[in-house]
Amino acid sequence: MSFLIRVLLPDRPGSLGQLAEAFGLVEGNIRSVDVVEAFPDGTVMDDIVIALPKTVMADVLITAARSVEGVEVDSIRPFSGTVDRRGQIRMLADVAASARDIPHAMDKLVSVIPKSMTATWAVVLNDAEPITRVAASQAAPEDDGSIPISIHVTEARVLHPDQEDWIPASWALLDSALAATPLDGTGMVLIVARTGGPDFLANEVRHLANLGKIVGTLLT
Repeated sequence: MSFLIRVLLPDRPGSLGQLAEAFGLVEGNIRSVDVVEAFPDGTVMDDIVIALPKTVMADVLITAARSVEGVEVDSIRPFSGTVDRRGQIRMLADVAASARDIPHAMDKLVSVIPKSMTATWAVVLNDAEPITRVAASQAAPEDDGSIPISIHVTEARVLHPDQEDWIPASWALLDSALAATPLDGTGMVLIVARTGGPDFLANEVRHLANLGKIVGTLLT
């Protein structure tokens, strides 16, 4: 089984190698590594997908990570496959090719975003009257039939279900982290979620904003 472990580690030569060695000692096989954000204090947040034998519990990854000086575990959760950043390029090409067929283009978008942003699901809404769901990834919650007056997303940002009454209750189950961005010039909004977290960092929100600008440009 594979797990996505998010760790904070010193941004210095050898730190990642020491961490990889620690995971290897507990039979962890690293499938992918992605630098999520670098901080001014000389640390970086990495997302690492690791495969473990079925007989090995995920807890050993936490213990292994903490055995390396300066490493902190932010979160860990099951994750199928690998982080696929390059898949975004193929997705953008598909969106461009399907620009005249918006539902098909948005299906392509939401099918790739979870893997490329280490998210659980993605949904595209049309911010018009009435607000409708344009596309949703496989793991997205079912449409509950509610129709908010406005979805209040004019720029890429983290969403706060406890402060925004337009967000369906099903989106926030299991302490899900949510972020959204408008698809510039289209009247549509992309929402991404991580069931159980971790929260979306500033650099991830900026990445989401850039995707919104690019996809919006391709569609208009």
